[in-house]
Order: sequence, then structure tokens, then C-alpha cells
Amino acid sequence: MLAGKRILLIIGGGIAAFKTPELIRALRGAGAAVTPVLTRAGAEFVTPLTISSLAGEVAHGDLFDLTHEAEIGHIQLSRAADLVVVVPATADLMAKMAQGLANDLASTLLLATDKRVLIAPAMNVRMWEHAATQRNIATLKSDGVLFAGPTDGDMACGEFGPGRMVEPLEIKSAIEAALSDGPLKGRHILVTSGPTHEPIDPVRYIANRSSGAQGTALAEALRDLGARVSFITGPASVPPPAGVTVTRVETAREMQAAVQAALPADAAIFAAAVADWRVENAASKKMKKDGSGALPTLAFAENPDILAQVSQMTSGRPALVVGFAAETHDVQRHATEKRARKGCDWIVANDVSPETGIMGGSENAVTVIDDKGAEQWDRMSKADTARRLAARIAAALGAS
Repeated sequence: MLAGKRILLIIGGGIAAFKTPELIRALRGAGAAVTPVLTRAGAEFVTPLTISSLAGEVAHGDLFDLTHEAEIGHIQLSRAADLVVVVPATADLMAKMAQGLANDLASTLLLATDKRVLIAPAMNVRMWEHAATQRNIATLKSDGVLFAGPTDGDMACGEFGPGRMVEPLEIKSAIEAALSDGPLKGRHILVTSGPTHEPIDPVRYIANRSSGAQGTALAEALRDLGARVSFITGPASVPPPAGVTVTRVETAREMQAAVQAALPADAAIFAAAVADWRVENAASKKMKKDGSGALPTLAFAENPDILAQVSQMTSGRPALVVGFAAETHDVQRHATEKRARKGCDWIVANDVSPETGIMGGSENAVTVIDDKGAEQWDRMSKADTARRLAARIAAALGAS
């Protein structure tokens, strides 16, 4: 997939820059050509000589290099690549990209390019969570910039949380997905996945047994067909896929907000097992037994129906809306009624009775219900189910 492709690799000034030599090796091993650009801060972490030696090309760094600028070199560099990749994407670089600043070679290339841009963010957890960074993230996503990570993990500073750069092989997978020429290239698909957690108090919550495995596999399959995937996940037990834009949420209302922020999309696939109800009177402190034997009273409220809201949009509705129905009895009847009630185009139904081992397991057996009827699929791995469903989605969007 990468053979003959040219990657313009911009190396930012963060400690995670030490992983870029491994990325360059992996890309060149797959047949890609890598043109490296070092920011001034990036050169403090990895030397131009090391990067040039591994890439087999000079590591650029000076916007005012007269030899190259006599031919408007920064324009040529920004247009000659098949993909521009920023690793690590620091808070500073992301801010420059979001605001359109161009005061060094790296930021000038990013402003001048007409190619897709993929970034792998890396920064301290507080910097990642800062309101300014979150505004910049929203701007970059709306501009079509692709994200690989970040993930949660230990920081070089000793803190833990979101902001850790994903590993080089995950970035390579994201690059492959970005360069894919599959049938979904140019399409934006939203996928929800995993359970939601509805708090009872600060330490207890209502949840379900969804692992997020099917939604994750589906996002990967759609990515591999060339789609730009917005992946909105609850607290799943499987890691999110590389090469997609990941938004993590906890509750149904947070998922609702994330879905609205990710629209518009060509298709929306609602694989998440969203809790139907939440505790309306969730306690702000841990509930304690007082020795009287009295039980706490929980007042429940209905959660927003995200699938129905998107299915029934009067403006900007995705061309294809797919819901999932996890049932324990009368599967096809309940799923058919759900499709009519929600207004979605398809329902993917499965039997999650405990004896099936499907919820939380590695296999699935689904029935796809649309306006033409029900199509039962044999039991297979969730990865194979995802690939077959992704191919069906691609065919439907191609027809539309």
C-alpha cells in the first residue's frame, strides 16, 4: 500500500520525537519515500544527521535556505508529497495549524500544502485537556486534518492520562489508511461503539456488558476501505483503532454531544450499547450505609435516543443510518419494530443471550434488516462480520 508513496514527515519538538527513527524505518521498509522536516525544537531531540541517514534524504529545517528557496522550495516540498505527517504534533504546532500561522518551515509547509495532513499529537495531559488545545483540535478536525491518537499512558513528566503519542506502527497503519484508494475514499463515516457508564455516585455506575469489539472492528474495516472515520467510543474493554479520529465519552449525553459535533457525515453507524436510562439523582459524594438497613432511592430518567434523533433529522441527515439491536428473545421481531420506530435505514440485530457468548466475545451472528426484509448471516468472527458489513455500506453509498 505504501510502495512508491512519498511522505513529508514533519518532526515536532517533543520528547516523543525519539520514536521517529523507528517510524522512518517502518515507512521505508514498506516502500515509501520519506522527506523529513525538523523544527528547531525537534532538532533538540533527534539530530538532522540521524534523520537524514535513516530517510536517505536531507532533513530540511531552514525556511530561508537560499539554495532551495530560489526555486520556492517550501511550495515544492508541500506539493510533492502524497501525504503530510506531523510526528509528534505538539500543542504549539497544532495551535499554529489551527490559526494559520507560518513563521518557520514546518508551519509554512502545513499552510501551503494541498495534500491531506495526518498528525500524531503528543503532549502533557494538562496541555491536551486545556480549553485552548481543545478548541484547536475542533478546528483541525473541521478542516479535515486526520488524527492518530493520542492515547492514555505514562508521560515523561511522570503524569498519566491522554496525550501520549501512539506507537510508530500505529502511525504507519494510520498513514496506510489515509493513502487507501478503497471504495469509501472521500467518504466520512461516523461510528459509535462500546457501552456507556451512567453514574450513581462518584464510584458507582450503571453499565452493560458491551466490549466495543464489534464497533472497533467495523471502524477498522471502514478505514481499510478508505473512509475517514469519526469513532466515538464509550469506556470499552478493547483499544480504539488506529487511523481514525477517536472521541472518548462516558455517558449517553456525552455521546449525543460528540455525535452532533462529528456531523455531517455520509453514513452514521450506531454500534454503541447506549444505556436507555440514567440516574437522575446521582449523588455528588459516595453513598454510605448508615446501619439502619434503609436502601437508597434511585430516580431514573430516560437517556436521549441518539439513533432516532439522527435518523429523523430534517436537514443534513446522513445518506445511510445504521442501528444495532442487541436482543435476548424474538430477535428479528424486536429489531424490525425498532427500525420502524427509530426511522433508520438498517438494523443489525443479534442474539446476546448469555449462552451465545456474543456480548463480550470474539464472534457474532447477525441479521441485517432493511426495507427489503431480513438477511441472516452465519456466525463468524467480529472482524469478518465487520468486513462484510463495511462492503455492504460501501455498495450502498456507491449506489447513492
